[in-house]
Amino acid sequence: MNSVNLCIAVMAGVTYLIRVLPLTLIRRPIQNRFIQSFLFYVPYVTLAVMTFPAIVEATQSPVAGALALAVGVALAYCGAGLFPVAVTCCAVVFAAELFLC
Repeated sequence: MNSVNLCIAVMAGVTYLIRVLPLTLIRRPIQNRFIQSFLFYVPYVTLAVMTFPAIVEATQSPVAGALALAVGVALAYCGAGLFPVAVTCCAVVFAAELFLC
């Protein structure tokens, strides 16, 4: 039980330091354009890294997930909204699993 408490304390400390150190060390606005652009895209990359594997693995067949991903990216690129893209991707997964499996 003691080692579990130690692990929790270490994880809490690391999490706290990751969030507090940038606030204490960086007091001025960031002027570097590379760092600004890097920080701008971090939320999008994090969302993509969490979402894309789940899209492919959430279906019975990875082919259906990959096909829905391709259709969704194409629709989003053409300017379709979130709801039409989601509905179309669901329909593609349904049709692909119905006919391919």
